[in-house]
Amino acid sequence: MALGLAAAALPARAQARRVVSVGSALTEIVFALGAEKILVGVDTTSLYPEAARSLPQVGYMRALSAEGVLSLKPTLVIATTAAGPATTLDQLKATGIEVAILPDHYDYESVVAKIELVGKLTGKTVEAQRMIAQGRADMADLAAKLAAVPTRPRVLFLLSMGGGAPQAAGANTAADGIIRLAGGTNAVEGYSGYRPLTPEAVIASRADFVLVTRQTVEAMGGIEKILAQPALSRTPAGKAGRVLQFDTLLLLGFGPRTPEAAIQLAEALHPELARPR
Repeated sequence: MALGLAAAALPARAQARRVVSVGSALTEIVFALGAEKILVGVDTTSLYPEAARSLPQVGYMRALSAEGVLSLKPTLVIATTAAGPATTLDQLKATGIEVAILPDHYDYESVVAKIELVGKLTGKTVEAQRMIAQGRADMADLAAKLAAVPTRPRVLFLLSMGGGAPQAAGANTAADGIIRLAGGTNAVEGYSGYRPLTPEAVIASRADFVLVTRQTVEAMGGIEKILAQPALSRTPAGKAGRVLQFDTLLLLGFGPRTPEAAIQLAEALHPELARPR
């Protein structure tokens, strides 16, 4: 604990930055800004880019232990509002270590806020502003194209489909956020977070597309197994075989690759937008 207090007593510029990043989006931003050399640890959700996997891990972002983080002697811990428990964060702050909590909402302005703050904290403000400018340009271009598209397909995002009723994304989820950015409509309404759907609710969703992660497809044994679900086969998506699969962190990360994810999903939902390859 004393090490944290001693470090805090030094001027910021005199300290050799030692950063622990908690949250996949924040870790991606650090790497994208070219600041990865100051990373000394990450949480278990930080799987992209590949180089992040070789860093010491401090556990799952929602179940951190102060001892694990302190063992890496960080001068700065960056985390999102999804990190916890709160008692661990309070313990870290009590040692004098700088703890920065960044917003974790599911819209592009939240991504911009993360990039800005990580840029300031890592001394990469110029690179951060460049990244933000490019991201805003990409999102503005997508929004202009979507404004000319009359339809908003109904998209059913299923997180888990094994061992019972499928878990579907409601409001205030990363899946709901990316669907909206891509010009779609969440096919389930009336609740927030993830909940299991009954077969009747799946049919009632009237989904035009089913959206899943590649990890779900692998766990199910292929898209054919997903389409074989009786309730799904009675939706427009099931009848037409419209199942879209994306990498989890790309689709749901709400980090520097969110414009890429939104564009790819938009092109899948609206084929008329697809860029020439």
